[in-house]
Amino acid sequence: MRDTWLIFRHNTRITLRNKFAILITAAQPLFFLVLFGPIFATFGTWETLVPGLIIQLGLLSAGMAGFGVVFDWRSGVLERLRVTPAGRLPLLLGRVLNNTFTLVVQTVLLVAVAYLIGLRAPLLGVLGAMALVVVLGVSLAALSYAAAMRLNEHLFAPVMMTAVWPLMLLSGTFLPMSMAPQWLSTLSYVSPFRYVLEAMRELFAGTYASGVVAVGVLVVAAFAAISLTVGTRVFSRDNA
Repeated sequence: MRDTWLIFRHNTRITLRNKFAILITAAQPLFFLVLFGPIFATFGTWETLVPGLIIQLGLLSAGMAGFGVVFDWRSGVLERLRVTPAGRLPLLLGRVLNNTFTLVVQTVLLVAVAYLIGLRAPLLGVLGAMALVVVLGVSLAALSYAAAMRLNEHLFAPVMMTAVWPLMLLSGTFLPMSMAPQWLSTLSYVSPFRYVLEAMRELFAGTYASGVVAVGVLVVAAFAAISLTVGTRVFSRDNA
């Protein structure tokens, strides 16, 4: 635990020194919120749109966390970490928790702006959704690090961006998948983000004890377990 905390604290200090980077990652969902939100509100609700933008933010923020490993490779930071007494798991978890912290800060900013322009979700529902965001952030960051360790450094960005957009659209980020053709709606069930997003929308609507929320919680928990297992194995093997 001590090594994890030290790695987390070190990386968080670096992150907080570069506040512009936190804002720039959240810029795209914020643009959608401010520029697309008023149009969406004419036929939908903010409580439907904002959870979708949170999923978008998670994929663009924690989902691209592996860039940090790419830069550390180039600068020789990983080589220096290999000779430290810190375990390989704390080295990964410290980074993952820092990325999750960043995602939470960005999500709070997004929700705050959403409240200013029309969101009226209950606080309890928002807090419940934030708990899902934490678990989702851990999952995405761990997988992103695994991908960065296994892919060529020049391929990481194009491969991840190619994967992010289909996952985003299949989750129903901008419009609920119930509005999609049957074949597309069926296809979207392969994405864990659909279940998490539907759970968030239920929570934002003030529904807490529902099957949709329960399924979303179970899916994101299983996704986190798989992601951490994969991330730990890859990170440990490549830094042995």
